[in-house]
Amino acid sequence: MTKLSVNINKIATLRNARGGNVPDLLQVAKDIQKFGAHGITIHPRPDERHITYQDARDLKNVVYTEYNIEGNPQHNFIDLVLECKPDQVTLVPDAIGAITSNAGWDTIKHKDYLTEVIQEFQRNGIRTSIFVDANGSMVEGAKKTGADRIELYTESFAHQYGLGNHSAIEPFVKAAIRANELNLGINAGHDLSLDNIKFFKDNIPNLLEVSIGHALISESLYLGLDNVVNMYLNKLK
Repeated sequence: MTKLSVNINKIATLRNARGGNVPDLLQVAKDIQKFGAHGITIHPRPDERHITYQDARDLKNVVYTEYNIEGNPQHNFIDLVLECKPDQVTLVPDAIGAITSNAGWDTIKHKDYLTEVIQEFQRNGIRTSIFVDANGSMVEGAKKTGADRIELYTESFAHQYGLGNHSAIEPFVKAAIRANELNLGINAGHDLSLDNIKFFKDNIPNLLEVSIGHALISESLYLGLDNVVNMYLNKLK
């Protein structure tokens, strides 16, 4: 079964919009795990506009499944990850001020930098994953950095699938096959939803994990968080 990691950034966004502690981020993380999710993902950004660095520290004592911290490996982020020691760190090339992630790494251009950062995390027992586009060259570049996994950036698939273009899965299948050949684990995320997750999972060989936040939280407004988590789990079997 492909594992489900729930990104709780949107819970923090809602809390921060009003101030105070409603909704309670830590309680939501506890509940999501109780409902059956395999992990919790957060993506703190430098301006801390949703997940704060203190949230990352507090969650360390709450997440008993898999703890995944995503972000651009700038100095403060690296220090935070080394302090929290999550199960997995996912490296994302976010520009400062970006609303959301919008591209994978150029693993060839940034090979030396990524290699250095990955070695530091791995020395501390943290599994590493690199956010990449569905491009064979970028997958091969990720392998050369020493990363344990890649996370396929799935926005283009999700957009085209919503338009009825199921052939949009093809570059992702090719990238996954290449990753399998290189013994790279495969994660995926960005705009995956209840509408497209089963098709994606059924077509990607050896998909280990998906990280889903915006769609899952939005769907939960109508269907309930417990229900939606289990709907995803059923589609990922």
